[in-house]
Amino acid sequence: MRELSLNVMDIAQNSISAGASLIEIEVAEDIGEDVLKIRVTDNGCGMTPEQVQHVIDPFYTTRTTRSVGLGVPLFKMEAEMTGGSFEISSEKGKGTSLCALFKLSSVDMIPLGDIGGTVQLLITCNPKLDFLFTRSYRGAGEDRREFTLDTRELRQVLGEDVPLDAPDVVLWIRDYLAEQTEELLNTNHD
Repeated sequence: MRELSLNVMDIAQNSISAGASLIEIEVAEDIGEDVLKIRVTDNGCGMTPEQVQHVIDPFYTTRTTRSVGLGVPLFKMEAEMTGGSFEISSEKGKGTSLCALFKLSSVDMIPLGDIGGTVQLLITCNPKLDFLFTRSYRGAGEDRREFTLDTRELRQVLGEDVPLDAPDVVLWIRDYLAEQTEELLNTNHD
């Protein structure tokens, strides 16, 4: 994939297929440590240790629409190609967590892409599911800054009569993610 945000989309789709009702996506960029961490955690059906081993095999898939599953193995390979690492843990009946660390300065580092747009699309296309998105950034010599978007809190504010895929809500989510990302990455903090 040409952008890491597309990997996140694929991993989140796996979580949705696994019956998750809550998907947590964390993107943490640390310039001083030269690391980008992407973690996706869900409360889906989880996997056995044998299934976890199969998931990182690019020639294995549970899908019937294509013969190989490349999402997780590709995510793992992209992290490791930068000198980073990849971990997956899962427990049957409890959920799955994937964490990829990327070395930002690596020549093999691919762009993060539009992670805000990815999160907005996931929420809009799955309005009955909950998402917790956390994005953090720490520049060289700076304090860590972060923001979150939690659809459970959004539902409390909106009330149960307003779905997350209502046009005004979709626009608000888009604008909130764009504004928060711009502020987060703005290096002119006082």
